[in-house]
Amino acid sequence: MRYDQLEHAIRAACEVADDSDVLIFGSQALLGTFPHAPEQLRTSIEIDIQPRNKPEMVDYVDGALGEGSLFHQTHGFYVHGISIEVAQLPRGWEERVVVVTHPVGTRGRRGLCLEAHDLAASKLVAYRDKDRQFVALLLTEGLIAKDVLVERVEQLPVDSEKIQILKRWIAAFV
Repeated sequence: MRYDQLEHAIRAACEVADDSDVLIFGSQALLGTFPHAPEQLRTSIEIDIQPRNKPEMVDYVDGALGEGSLFHQTHGFYVHGISIEVAQLPRGWEERVVVVTHPVGTRGRRGLCLEAHDLAASKLVAYRDKDRQFVALLLTEGLIAKDVLVERVEQLPVDSEKIQILKRWIAAFV
């Protein structure tokens, strides 16, 4: 995924949903903070998006721009229209989003991307191999700080046992 593709996804999703803003919360939200993130962090060809003001339009976005759609076939990436409620996010994430907007690239529409530490915490809580590898790369590349990640993990809406598991994983990461 490239930054120009992120802008294209924002533009297209806003058009389909007739919304000015979309929430971006999958791995490619990282492009909001780091437009030139290392290639190994940009391997996904999907962008998870929910229309901000019209969340009920999520299925329309997925149908028009999702996997296997004409959009996907034409552009080589797709927009996964999905509710942000499926993600477990740290408290206060809304105040930390990174806004992607451009008069041409997004036609003035806005993509509200999860901030990198919030993204890492939400990926880590899923605790899948690919998500732990993603977070490990963020740490290795110096794109996120361990102490801030620990703070965000402590703000996740999960039980204390899960938080302790995640904190031990972070502490063990060298």
